[in-house]
Amino acid sequence: MAARAPVATGRLLVGLRKWYYGLCGFNKLGLMRDDTFYEDADVKEALKRIPEGVYNDRIFRIKRALDLSMKQQILPKDQWTKYDEDVDYLTPYLDEVIRERKEREEWMKK
Repeated sequence: MAARAPVATGRLLVGLRKWYYGLCGFNKLGLMRDDTFYEDADVKEALKRIPEGVYNDRIFRIKRALDLSMKQQILPKDQWTKYDEDVDYLTPYLDEVIRERKEREEWMKK
């Protein structure tokens, strides 16, 4: 019975993540989680590194979300970003930028 506990806990966590994802509301505007990052210096550098098509898709989603927000509307439910379709397109680039910055900071200390 102890072997089944981690599986049940895993399913519970996934269910909780999906519930929280829907609660955040950005998906109702067609945004992905990575679209909501605050654009500090690290994020701006990561955005320079993503492929042009991915960047253009991001800009489209943000502009559409701004338009919907100004109209105080949301997308039809079938157009909401689903939890399973939300891809971390920026996170790997951001992780790399942060790692490089920390490495540079460490190098400058020497």
